[in-house]
Amino acid sequence: MLLSREKSQLLIVDVQERLVPAMHDGARMIERCAVLLQAAARLGVPVTISEQYRKGLGATIGRLNDLRGDAVLLEKSHFSCAHDASIAARIGALSAQGRRQLVVGGIESHVCVLQSALGFKDAGLGVAVVADAVTSRHPDSVALALDRFRATGIAVISTEMALFEWLDVSGTPEFKELSKLIK
Repeated sequence: MLLSREKSQLLIVDVQERLVPAMHDGARMIERCAVLLQAAARLGVPVTISEQYRKGLGATIGRLNDLRGDAVLLEKSHFSCAHDASIAARIGALSAQGRRQLVVGGIESHVCVLQSALGFKDAGLGVAVVADAVTSRHPDSVALALDRFRATGIAVISTEMALFEWLDVSGTPEFKELSKLIK
């Protein structure tokens, strides 16, 4: 599956204030999610951001919240975004408009990201998990999640892959602006 900005939507899962400090390489994950958010905003890719139990885990981390723009932020209690009625309805409505490619980043790789990706794949979407934009508390949990994504037919990509697939062509004002984000 080659990503297309016209067919894609972005889901950022649970990058929250009280979760991030416990994550392995959390700063890198935040920066990669920030690149995805900026690219999505510039290219018209709709964004959904989930928060797991905000009262206990805090809000979306400030860096990403500052870049949120018109992204829809939804709180959930299920681990899987696909099992949460409001998130599933949002993703489903965008899918019905032709946005059947779901690009996913966030935490934790082996819990909420994994269950969300599997759930939306089972719902018929083409799912791509951005490997450098996901993490967990332990590196081995990330590795296991990435293995499981691959084994179940979920694409494992990088932020740079998503960005250049969305851009499709060089030499445009969008290319000149967004390519600076990955240098």
